[in-house]
This record gives sequence, structure tokens and C-alpha cells, in this order.
Amino acid sequence: MLNSIAILGRPNVGKSSLFNKLTKTRNAIVSDFSGLTKDRNFGYATIKDKQYLVIDTGGVGSENTEFSAAITQQAFIAAEDSSLILLLIDASEELTADDIDLFQLIRKMNKEFFIVLNKIDIRKRSNAKEDLLKMGSGDILEISAEHSQGIKELQTYISKQFIELSSSNNEDTLGTKIAVIGRPNAGKSTFINQFTKQDRLIVSDLPGTTIDSIHVPFVFDDEDFIFIDTAGIRKKYRQSHSVEYFSYVRAMHAVDESDIVLMLIDVSDGIVDQDLRILNLIRGYGKPVVVALNKVDELSKDQLSDLKQTKKFQNSALNNLILVEISALQKYGFKKLFNTLARVNKLAKTKFSTGKLNKLLLKFISSTNTPSISGRQIKMRYVHFGGIHPTKFIIHSNFSNKIPSNYKRYLINSFREELNLNSVELSIIFKKGDNPYEGKKNELSTRQIKKKKRLIKHVKKSKK
Repeated sequence: MLNSIAILGRPNVGKSSLFNKLTKTRNAIVSDFSGLTKDRNFGYATIKDKQYLVIDTGGVGSENTEFSAAITQQAFIAAEDSSLILLLIDASEELTADDIDLFQLIRKMNKEFFIVLNKIDIRKRSNAKEDLLKMGSGDILEISAEHSQGIKELQTYISKQFIELSSSNNEDTLGTKIAVIGRPNAGKSTFINQFTKQDRLIVSDLPGTTIDSIHVPFVFDDEDFIFIDTAGIRKKYRQSHSVEYFSYVRAMHAVDESDIVLMLIDVSDGIVDQDLRILNLIRGYGKPVVVALNKVDELSKDQLSDLKQTKKFQNSALNNLILVEISALQKYGFKKLFNTLARVNKLAKTKFSTGKLNKLLLKFISSTNTPSISGRQIKMRYVHFGGIHPTKFIIHSNFSNKIPSNYKRYLINSFREELNLNSVELSIIFKKGDNPYEGKKNELSTRQIKKKKRLIKHVKKSKK
């Protein structure tokens, strides 16, 4: 499951500042005026190569504004749907009744949480920490979001919390997980019902029938699989009410926990902008993606051919992805689709040998001129396998950055073609080797010192 973090607190304690620091963005407005954040805001934080969904919420408190009840409701929806809650408190002020009420409410939610004291850079310090410890708060971290003090320690603590959460998670994870993603009414539930021969999911012509992620286990060729049916992702999910917004969040959870993603596109509507947006979203997770063009039974051969010539069909979001034509209603194309899913999933988990990768790298280098950086030619020493989701190849070179993007693309496309990695996300990382003699003084042996002295004497005699 995608690790999600909700930041809660009363108005003007620095929630948006902390959100910006964790996500390394400026998406949340920061000001000395309280109450600027009214709706939830979300972004992604990467800590130790793990991705986390961070949700910024409006200030929860007793301030009498026309939005206060709605803001509080949105904040608690975010808290309920998150794996971890950060309760942010202003260290420069004494605890208020709102701080205490919020602390007690979160404690009753039976969710993982800890307290973060913000604004420790302000000289005026309160007794907030001591008062919270007396109330049995547990661990308290002290930071200054504005000046980045304690942020690294906070990130380390968050990472440790999720290691403990994942180790205590007893969910049944048997079987290959396939997340089924798409716009509302793309035919996701119909496809799963027809494929698994079960009426597990409600099917309706009305878009938005599915609002949660539903796991449907099944067996195919004596192997265990799990389809994860997700809610359709609408165009304006960020601005939508809580149900649609958190349906999107749960859909992203499904992508993160899956082994492979199946993207369904309703071709009776053509390829629309929202299809391409969803593809760009899910490709960012590094999971293999197969695209199913659903409802092909509603188009003639000429209409389908015309669709494939459109600009949107040629969009870069569809580059290097395998496309399979199906009809969920007519059970057409199921065998080909599932064989494709099984093959792509196997490739996405393949660990390629160093010998094989180095033979291919030598072939690619020999086929084209290697570019130069600042007058120095790039020298690639060797390549080895670096991990999956996405599949990583690490090339050891005399440069680790400034590698021309077109040359990186050439290598990625070449490896993809040779290894048949269509629909598998591929990443190439350049790593510069460390010089083992850097910073070390060249020490001469006893024999070399004697030889040096003899040479110096010889030079002095010759000068006379």
C-alpha cells in the first residue's frame, strides 16, 4: 500500500511550510495569516528511495469562520485515510485548548501518529513539550520547517515508522496483484467480472459506481492472481468532494501495491486527455503497464484504424507500451491480454546478468560515436543490474551527471529493443567510480628513496 501521511494542526502552526519541505515543492501557500489552507492539498515525498503521499490539511480549531466546519471535516477525512498522522504544534506558544482537543481526538482514532514541535528557531520557548509528555504523548520531534532544522531527522523517523508498519501488516498478499486503472465507465468492473466468471462487482452504465479499491482473487493455470478494481479517476479529482478525491488516493495505493498495472481505455470515446494524464501518473510509479483498448466491438475496422492515426494515439505517454484490443462485454481478446500480462510481469522481475548487459553495452557503444562532456569523452567501464520497478541498469563511467539526454534515450531504447522490454519501465543510472588514491600522498619505498638520493647526487655533480 502507498504510504500516506496527513499533517494536522490548528491554524498557523506551519503545516504548509512542512508540506513544502517534505515534498520539495511550493505547492502550498505559506503566510503569516492563519487559515489560508481551506481544502486539502497533496504531493509526493521521496525518503530513502521510498515514495510517500503527503496530505496538507486546513487548520483545525475553534475559529469562527464560514469554512471552519468544512475544513475540520476535510482534515479528519485525510487523517482517517492516511497510514500516519503528524500532529504539528507551535513550540513558541503554550498549548491551547484546540491543541489539546486535537491531540485527544487523534489518539482516539487508533491510528499511528506522533507529535512534531515546529518553530524551534524562535527564541521564545513555551512549556508545550513538557505538557505533552505529561499527557503521555510519546515521541516528540522538534523542527523548524521554515529554516529546515530537524527535517532530515523527521524524514528518518518517518521512514522507520513505515518499516514497523509494514512489518506488522498481516494482510494476505498471496498471488500476483494486477491493478485495473482507468477513467470512470471504462469497463473495469465488467472486465473483472467477465474474466473471473464471478459477479463480485456492481456494474452500471452510470460512471462512478466503484468508489473503493476491491481485491478479487482468482486462479489461472494453477497460479494465484488478484485483480484490484479501482475507482475511475476523474478529470478534476483534486477539486472534487471527499469521496472522489480519496477514491483517487486509493487507486494510487492500488498501483503502488500491485505487481503490474492494467490500464483500460474506452475506445468508443477515443483517446482523451484524461487517459494520457492517468498513464503519466501510473508510469511514475515504475510498475509495468499494459494498455487494454476496451469496447472495440463498438467500432468498425475503419474507425479503429482512424483512431490509431490520431495525434493522441501517438502521444509519448503511450510510447513503448503494449496495446491489446479487447471487449469486456463480449469476452474478446482475454487470452491474448492475460498472456501479455503474464509475460510482461515476468520480464519486469527478471534479473539480467552482468555478462549479458556488458555484451549489449559494448555493441551499443560500437554502433555510434560516444559524446563528450567539456572536451572529455564519456568512457563506460561496465554495466550491472540495479533493481526492479522500474528495472534499473547502473553504468559505471567517468561521468555521473551531465550525460546528454538524447544519448541516455538511445541507450534506454537500445536495451529495451534487445531485451524486449516493452511495457516495462526502464531506468539507466550513471555512476562515477571513486579514485582509490584520491587524497593519499604517494609514499616512496626505502629502495626508491635511496635511488632518488643517488639521482640527486648525480645531477649535482653534472652541474659542477
